[in-house]
Amino acid sequence: MKTLRSRALILALALAGVAAAQSAADRGSAREKLIGAWHLIAIEAPGPNGKVVRDAAVTGSLIYTRDGHMSVQLMYPASESGLSNDYVKNGYEASFGHYDVDEAAHTVTHHVEGSITPGLVGKDLTRGFRFVDGRLIIQSTQADEHWSVTWAHN
Repeated sequence: MKTLRSRALILALALAGVAAAQSAADRGSAREKLIGAWHLIAIEAPGPNGKVVRDAAVTGSLIYTRDGHMSVQLMYPASESGLSNDYVKNGYEASFGHYDVDEAAHTVTHHVEGSITPGLVGKDLTRGFRFVDGRLIIQSTQADEHWSVTWAHN
């Protein structure tokens, strides 16, 4: 009986060790680092003269859930309330859906299921990402787009 208990205890400890090792490995993955709520620090994009402009007046929230869902919302300052484009309507940007991470390529793809701008619905938006000093920087993967968005974990 003691042998059976000893073996059961060894097996339980071994399984707990494997689970703990997997959990530690997951915490180190890029996907795991993305999970959670982020608040916008700044957007950088080329201005009218081609020089990069850093806009910290925009506010926003980005959320990645463990089960693969995402949501992003940005609100531009009142002075840009008329701003509208493929992503923004009247100074507001919002979309949601699910996401996939390519760890090797350092990309995250947002599969847009809903958006304030109907033209985004159904699109797959692949973005490059990196972590710098605990912040998340997301940028375009398109060679002709030169913007980046910096987020801090809440």
